[in-house]
Amino acid sequence: MTEDMPNHLGRIIRKLGVEDIVALLSERINGADLNTLLLEVFREKTDKQSASDLLKGYADNRFVHPADVDPIQLKQLELDVLNMARNHAATPIQLSPVAPLGSCSIIAKVDQRKVISATRGTEVVADATNLLALHICHLIQTNSRRARSDLIRLSTTHRHVRAQYFGNAHGMRPHFHLFCMVTAGVDQGSYHFEKQSFWEHIHVYLDIFRMLFGTEIEVVVSRRAGYKDSAGLLQSIIEYGEAHAMKIAIKEADEENGYYKGLQFTIKAKLNGQEHAIGDGGYVDWSQKLLGNKKERMLISAIGLERLLLFSAGG
Repeated sequence: MTEDMPNHLGRIIRKLGVEDIVALLSERINGADLNTLLLEVFREKTDKQSASDLLKGYADNRFVHPADVDPIQLKQLELDVLNMARNHAATPIQLSPVAPLGSCSIIAKVDQRKVISATRGTEVVADATNLLALHICHLIQTNSRRARSDLIRLSTTHRHVRAQYFGNAHGMRPHFHLFCMVTAGVDQGSYHFEKQSFWEHIHVYLDIFRMLFGTEIEVVVSRRAGYKDSAGLLQSIIEYGEAHAMKIAIKEADEENGYYKGLQFTIKAKLNGQEHAIGDGGYVDWSQKLLGNKKERMLISAIGLERLLLFSAGG
């Protein structure tokens, strides 16, 4: 047992009296056998529970309570943003409520404890961009006639669940709705993919905020590690925008960020007189990892829909 193991896990191990139980379950049996074991554990647990236990469980479990949002307003906003994305060639797609186990932790290096892991090799979707990336890479893998210049553009709205505790942070809940976009392509030199995909995403967000909320956005970019010439990438993005009468704000570089590669951007908007950071995005190396090809390129981005409704209503 390592010294940094959480206290509650150490307590469980001491209670069971099996010091290496985690290693036994994770290394000595395969995924299918672990699934069989867990399904039987859950069956026996539920067999011992009553209806009153179920109701108490509902009251005590922060993950299962309804969202504090008008569902009709949210559904209308979903339709609006998906239509706008489709007008910019980002095809809407309806994702599954679950993703393959490890969808966040394997390619994005997110702590698996921040995700609700499930049985049958799945986890509850904690970030739809990861699931979109997996779907795109599956499409690429099964399409041998993909042209070098082809871009795959997908968008979705999806309810996310994340396991970390946000406390009483304003507008932060265990489950929430996001609008997400992912664009994938192949390196063609001179940052062609990066420039095109970046400004395509920005134009979608410009339309969303101008047409639905009557406000402009500020795009703040920050250089990240992960590209051979991150400074050159950023300069290319800026010059491309200036040639099309688009400006972005520059934030101090944070080379230690391990999530985005080369560049990260934040979407800010003034709603009801107050400025809010409402979403972000950037380049990731997920398609390179999944497909084993360093030429693959991918841009992801997302905005919080419930936060938008909350802040636009003055909440």
